[in-house]
Amino acid sequence: MNAPLARATLNGSELEDIVQSVLAAAKSAGVDQAEVAASHDIGLSTTARLGDVESLEYTNDRGVGITVYKDHKKGSASTSDFSAAALQETVAKAVSFATYTAADEHSGLADPERMASGAKDLELAHEWQLNPNDAIQIAIECEDAARAYDKRITNSEGATVGTNSGVRAYGNSHGFIASYPKTSHSVSCVVVGEADGAMERDYWYTAARDANLLETAASVGQKAAERTVARLGGRKIETGTASVLYAPESARGFIGHLIGAIAGSSQYRRSSFLLDAAGERIFPEFMQLQERPHLLGAMASASYDAEGVQTSDRDIIVDGVLQGYVLGSYSARRLGLQTTGNAGGVHNLLVPGNAGDLKSMLRDMGTGLLVHELIGQGVNMVTGDYSRGVVGFWIENGEIAYPVHEITIAGNLKKLYQQIVAIGNDQDLRGGIHCGSILVEGMTIAGA
Repeated sequence: MNAPLARATLNGSELEDIVQSVLAAAKSAGVDQAEVAASHDIGLSTTARLGDVESLEYTNDRGVGITVYKDHKKGSASTSDFSAAALQETVAKAVSFATYTAADEHSGLADPERMASGAKDLELAHEWQLNPNDAIQIAIECEDAARAYDKRITNSEGATVGTNSGVRAYGNSHGFIASYPKTSHSVSCVVVGEADGAMERDYWYTAARDANLLETAASVGQKAAERTVARLGGRKIETGTASVLYAPESARGFIGHLIGAIAGSSQYRRSSFLLDAAGERIFPEFMQLQERPHLLGAMASASYDAEGVQTSDRDIIVDGVLQGYVLGSYSARRLGLQTTGNAGGVHNLLVPGNAGDLKSMLRDMGTGLLVHELIGQGVNMVTGDYSRGVVGFWIENGEIAYPVHEITIAGNLKKLYQQIVAIGNDQDLRGGIHCGSILVEGMTIAGA
């Protein structure tokens, strides 16, 4: 238990060899085009609850997926068995499935001239030599810090420490093949507080590719407890209209709805509240949205997308105006456009701030609602109608007055995006959207 967790992931060359062999089998089967993705991940996760080990889990996951195209028909299959016989059978299944699907003139690999030159070293792999005993101690330290923070912390859902390392490889019949390693590490804590017969729960977490960049276990526990205690004594508020300030951890989702609306699939299916909106002013003039795929060590960095297409810096919103959509090769063909290198998603979205941190934005807002957490899935991506339950605080004179509960905020995203009046410089870097606090004026608040 004292030795570091054994690391036995296949290296990039080994995965590339597997990809090559599967592509060769597909070629022998007579398909027009083929693409193969392979991965191998090893992880350790432990949860401590009330001072004891609740779970200790080791994962060793690997898989190969192949997609083939024959006469514009598509077939896909996957396996976790890397033996030659299993890989050959997987290819045969994909080829067989392609005979049953309908022909689609837009299907196929991305254009060969769009292929990346290979995988750049974006510093995505930073091993954490963590043994199970150390992981347990970190989890216990985190939870202990939370439970000791305040006597009103009466229970815990546990503290969890996780580490994962893996390798990804991709290749296709254009001759492209590349691989890269990656790691991710995290510490999280969830605790329960009680006062006057009412209970509340809240959480905090830290995540990074490099364990040296994680917040300390004690600080994660203390932050979880601080947030939980702050929620005690929640009140209802009257229905009305007020300014709403999204804290960074909730602001990411507010921006994320935009990406769903400008995704190629939403556009060609005609199911977006921003249909055909390229060239329109979607946000106030100060708003910028930048995609930066090659940030070193960032959580969503990638030198090529899920089709092997070269990723590149891109400005999606310039001075409030939408410059274009988020496209892979299939959706681009459906729309008569070119892929933007976003097969599989976006890569590090940056929202530059035009204001200070959360405290200064609270002062600027004066009176309104601070949103810490959103509840429910009340977003209609076709109409833009938006309605979410809120965990947060009522603000008066630029300071927190009291926590609120049983309230909902609502509006239409197309209008709400225009009502953004400030974006903070307090960016949350734990995910793929780097966004600070967002202040929106004139939102409908449904309360008592």
